[in-house]
Parts: sequence; structure tokens; C-alpha cells
Amino acid sequence: MKKTLLRSQELSCPSCVAKIETALKVVDGVTNAKVYFNTGKIEVEHDPELVKSEDLVKAIKSVGYEARVTAF
Repeated sequence: MKKTLLRSQELSCPSCVAKIETALKVVDGVTNAKVYFNTGKIEVEHDPELVKSEDLVKAIKSVGYEARVTAF
């Protein structure tokens, strides 16, 4: 498993958190997703053989939010 960190500056309400977490958790290969509302940090645990970082960004975009991979 791999942990990928992403950031989104567009989190304006707690329901944003639920939408993003749900979108990520239904992606095959994702085992866990946690969104931190106050910081815009998104932590995703996934199988790197099945899911690439770009796939995570696309899943977030599919529910109307922008995100980018970050080192911290």
C-alpha cells in the first residue's frame, strides 16, 4: 500500500469532505481516504499497481473539486 497526499483549496463546507471521501473510497484499489477540512489536506491509502496519483485527482475532480498531489 502507498499513502498519497493531496491538497485542495476549495473546501468550503463539511459536506465537501464527505463528497471527496466517498468519491475516493469507491475507486478500485483505494483502501482508505481522509479529508481534513481545516487544512485542505487529503490522505489516500491505495494500491499503486491499481491506482495512480492522477486517478485520485480525477476522482476528486469528478465531484467538482480541484486537487493536486503534494509532499506534505
